[in-house]
Amino acid sequence: MDIIHTIFTSIATILLLVIITFLAMIVKIFIGKSIKNPNYAPVIGTVFGQLFYFDKLHDYFADIALKHPTFRLLAPDQSELYTADSRNIEYILKTNFDNYSKGEGNKDIITDLFGNGIFAVDGVKWKQQRKLASFEFSTRVLRDFSCEVFRKNAAKLVGVVSEFAKANKVLDIQNLLMQCTLDSIFKVGFGVDLNCLEGTSEEGGEFIKAFDDSNALIYWRYVDPLWKLKRFLNIGCEAALRNNIKLINNFVLNLISKRREQLATSQHCNEKDDILSRFLIESKKDERMNDQYLMDIILNFMIAGKDTSANTLSWFFYMLCKNQLVQDEVVEEIEKIVGNQESGSTIEDFVDKINDEVLENMHYLHAALTETLRLYPAVPLDGRVADSDDILPDGFKLAKGDGVYYISYAMGRMPYIWGDDAEDFKPERWLNDNGVFQPVSPFKFVAFHAGPRICLGKDFAYRQMKIVSIALLRFFTFKVADESTKVTYRTMFTLHINGGLDLLVNPRSNIMIKD
Repeated sequence: MDIIHTIFTSIATILLLVIITFLAMIVKIFIGKSIKNPNYAPVIGTVFGQLFYFDKLHDYFADIALKHPTFRLLAPDQSELYTADSRNIEYILKTNFDNYSKGEGNKDIITDLFGNGIFAVDGVKWKQQRKLASFEFSTRVLRDFSCEVFRKNAAKLVGVVSEFAKANKVLDIQNLLMQCTLDSIFKVGFGVDLNCLEGTSEEGGEFIKAFDDSNALIYWRYVDPLWKLKRFLNIGCEAALRNNIKLINNFVLNLISKRREQLATSQHCNEKDDILSRFLIESKKDERMNDQYLMDIILNFMIAGKDTSANTLSWFFYMLCKNQLVQDEVVEEIEKIVGNQESGSTIEDFVDKINDEVLENMHYLHAALTETLRLYPAVPLDGRVADSDDILPDGFKLAKGDGVYYISYAMGRMPYIWGDDAEDFKPERWLNDNGVFQPVSPFKFVAFHAGPRICLGKDFAYRQMKIVSIALLRFFTFKVADESTKVTYRTMFTLHINGGLDLLVNPRSNIMIKD
């Protein structure tokens, strides 16, 4: 009886502590947040309320932003401010850049996956990586090497898709695009042929799954008040995350070690085209750039390169299936700019014609990809933390430590930004009367961030997306396999299509695909 009494007493004590902790958290959320003060953005709820809308979080924010371009969710220690006002975005990302950082709370959440890579750091570490990456991305060597890799893998992708077309089988285009872009990123980033498209890398497949699942699990931390306790106890989603990150780290560190050995014995210039090799050469001058640091840099580069391109292309093909006239218009431009497939020539012969001049003249394709990014930005939500009290251009005050998030997904759907046709897919909105692409303010179209931290790989991503799009659309027509299937996103850092995108594909009647 004493044992039973002790057990029940212990359980009751734990429950009482949980209730007290919960009540204390509730009190802390609502105390000192100026809830009724019109000088602060209107309060819509608490950060924990996001749990109820997590699967459709970005649409939930879009619905709120229609009424309140700037609004708040309350957290225990601060307010989390969300804005679709381009004036505010320019202010935090450029005008008053030095007053806004990643914030310790954000760093705590993302460091397990991103480490000390460029997406997770500020100050000296960010400047060092930014300077090094800026130099590498501006080199002609990397540009030529990356385009060569993109063309090669686009040709492989056409070959894989042709097998589905011959067999009249449904294909998951997102899965294939993920494999294609991962092959490209690994070659450009690590100098390694992963061969995911050819299905010969079981280890590579495990890496993709671990990487994408970690992305989602890390994002879940933003709405899970118990994630630190779960991490400490190594249970539930935190246990799964730890196992995934261990697999990711071991995989990448092994590649770095092998690449270091290869460089030590290789005298060939083309062995130094990839980014890792160039960083390894640089690391000889800087002892801080050990293998762990290099891994963090490369993993950040990977999530930027793989996810942005593959996700955007997946949504792009979905949009083309929903808008057949746009698909036809893109194909017409390809035939006009690239030319027809010559009799007896191979897929490789065709993709080799996709040079810089071709890419620069594909204005309608560029507009269609940009329109896709407007509605389906690769990073649907991002933000900073105020390092001191401030007032935003729309007049709302911020307290030190408050988060400020710009909601890119919602912004693409706001009539007060894009007009009454904001939710329509219209590539023409990006073209002038002569059919030439016209960019807009990066603070209005925030798909590639903006200000001093604007994405260095923007042109890199567009080149890859254009090459893959040209290759696939020149040889095939696409349509959704089941029109009744609801296509939506998986809530994570990047905007994946949840469950993939099943398409039916057919060869274009005037094209012969050579084996």
